[in-house]
Amino acid sequence: MTTDPRSAAAGGLQGARCSGCSVTVYPADDTCPRCGGPAAPAVLQGTGTLWTWTVQRYAPKSPPYQAPPGGFAPFALGYVELADDVRVAAVLDVDDLDDIRIGMALSVTAGPGVPRARPTTLSEEGS
Repeated sequence: MTTDPRSAAAGGLQGARCSGCSVTVYPADDTCPRCGGPAAPAVLQGTGTLWTWTVQRYAPKSPPYQAPPGGFAPFALGYVELADDVRVAAVLDVDDLDDIRIGMALSVTAGPGVPRARPTTLSEEGS
């Protein structure tokens, strides 16, 4: 049985690091996208800053999209730059889309599908 490369690893996101050129990638892959060399699993730090973002204001085409019971609601997607020098695409879980700012601190978690990011609290920044 293979592990989903987007799954959460103990202590963080499951990525990979090339043993040759040291590039880090997410999701994990056995081969480096830069040099083609072997890449080993690496747990990535789950915090970073928002690099860029956009708002999805219309429902995706169906199928495969299925609207939730309350209907479609606009949501934000962004790239979070982690300390591991890798950017992770994630859904931004924010209370107000107008509060999103490039450079804001975010905590990223993996799960089925696209990772989710939420603003980092002061207690999380200090840990």
